[in-house]
Amino acid sequence: MHDLTGFQRDLLYVISGLEEPHGLAIKDELEEYYEKEIHHGRLYPNLDTLVEKGLVEKGQRDRRTNFYTLTRRGRREIEARRDWEAQYMGE
Repeated sequence: MHDLTGFQRDLLYVISGLEEPHGLAIKDELEEYYEKEIHHGRLYPNLDTLVEKGLVEKGQRDRRTNFYTLTRRGRREIEARRDWEAQYMGE
Protein backbone atom coordinates (compact mmCIF):
# COMPACT_ATOMS: atom_id res chain seq x y z
CA MET A 1 0.00 0.00 0.00
CA HIS A 2 3.04 2.24 0.38
CA ASP A 3 3.13 2.86 -3.37
CA LEU A 4 -0.47 4.10 -3.59
CA THR A 5 -1.53 7.72 -3.61
CA GLY A 6 -3.83 8.98 -0.87
CA PHE A 7 -6.65 9.09 -3.41
CA GLN A 8 -6.07 5.43 -4.32
CA ARG A 9 -6.11 4.48 -0.63
CA ASP A 10 -9.39 6.35 -0.24
CA LEU A 11 -10.78 4.41 -3.19
CA LEU A 12 -9.88 1.15 -1.45
CA TYR A 13 -11.59 2.23 1.75
CA VAL A 14 -14.76 3.30 -0.08
CA ILE A 15 -14.91 0.06 -2.07
CA SER A 16 -14.43 -1.97 1.11
CA GLY A 17 -17.32 -0.15 2.80
CA LEU A 18 -19.87 -0.65 0.02
CA GLU A 19 -21.25 -3.82 -1.52
CA GLU A 20 -20.07 -4.10 -5.12
CA PRO A 21 -20.27 -0.36 -5.79
CA HIS A 22 -20.35 0.97 -9.32
CA GLY A 23 -18.16 3.87 -10.37
CA LEU A 24 -20.75 6.59 -9.79
CA ALA A 25 -21.49 5.35 -6.26
CA ILE A 26 -17.76 5.49 -5.48
CA LYS A 27 -17.58 8.94 -7.06
CA ASP A 28 -20.52 10.17 -4.94
CA GLU A 29 -18.93 8.93 -1.71
CA LEU A 30 -15.62 10.60 -2.50
CA GLU A 31 -17.27 13.86 -3.54
CA GLU A 32 -19.06 13.96 -0.21
CA TYR A 33 -15.79 13.35 1.64
CA TYR A 34 -13.63 15.74 -0.40
CA GLU A 35 -16.44 18.30 -0.71
CA LYS A 36 -15.63 18.85 -4.37
CA GLU A 37 -16.29 17.25 -7.73
CA ILE A 38 -14.29 14.18 -8.69
CA HIS A 39 -13.83 14.07 -12.45
CA HIS A 40 -14.12 10.83 -14.41
CA GLY A 41 -10.61 11.41 -15.73
CA ARG A 42 -9.30 11.10 -12.19
CA LEU A 43 -11.60 8.36 -10.91
CA TYR A 44 -11.48 5.66 -13.56
CA PRO A 45 -7.73 5.65 -14.29
CA ASN A 46 -7.10 5.27 -10.55
CA LEU A 47 -9.63 2.43 -10.32
CA ASP A 48 -7.89 0.77 -13.26
CA THR A 49 -4.54 1.12 -11.48
CA LEU A 50 -5.97 -0.65 -8.42
CA VAL A 51 -7.24 -3.44 -10.68
CA GLU A 52 -3.82 -3.74 -12.35
CA LYS A 53 -2.13 -3.95 -8.94
CA GLY A 54 -4.43 -6.83 -7.95
CA LEU A 55 -6.10 -4.93 -5.11
CA VAL A 56 -9.52 -4.56 -6.75
CA GLU A 57 -11.56 -6.71 -9.12
CA LYS A 58 -13.78 -5.14 -11.75
CA GLY A 59 -16.95 -6.90 -12.81
CA GLN A 60 -19.68 -6.02 -15.24
CA ARG A 61 -23.24 -5.51 -14.02
CA ASP A 62 -24.57 -4.71 -17.48
CA ARG A 63 -23.21 -3.28 -20.72
CA ARG A 64 -22.76 0.19 -19.25
CA THR A 65 -22.10 -0.46 -15.57
CA ASN A 66 -19.05 -1.97 -13.90
CA PHE A 67 -18.80 -2.81 -10.23
CA TYR A 68 -15.76 -3.09 -8.00
CA THR A 69 -14.80 -5.37 -5.12
CA LEU A 70 -11.66 -5.77 -3.07
CA THR A 71 -9.51 -8.80 -3.65
CA ARG A 72 -8.07 -10.77 -0.74
CA ARG A 73 -4.85 -8.90 -1.29
CA GLY A 74 -6.72 -5.60 -1.15
CA ARG A 75 -8.26 -6.56 2.21
CA ARG A 76 -4.87 -7.64 3.55
CA GLU A 77 -3.37 -4.34 2.47
CA ILE A 78 -6.08 -2.39 4.30
CA GLU A 79 -5.58 -4.48 7.43
CA ALA A 80 -1.81 -3.97 7.28
CA ARG A 81 -2.32 -0.22 6.86
CA ARG A 82 -4.66 -0.12 9.86
CA ASP A 83 -2.11 -2.00 11.96
CA TRP A 84 0.62 0.39 10.88
CA GLU A 85 -1.54 3.43 11.67
CA ALA A 86 -2.60 2.00 15.04
CA GLN A 87 0.98 1.86 16.29
CA TYR A 88 1.15 5.64 15.88
CA MET A 89 -2.37 6.42 17.03
CA GLY A 90 -2.07 4.63 20.36
CA GLU A 91 -4.85 2.15 19.61
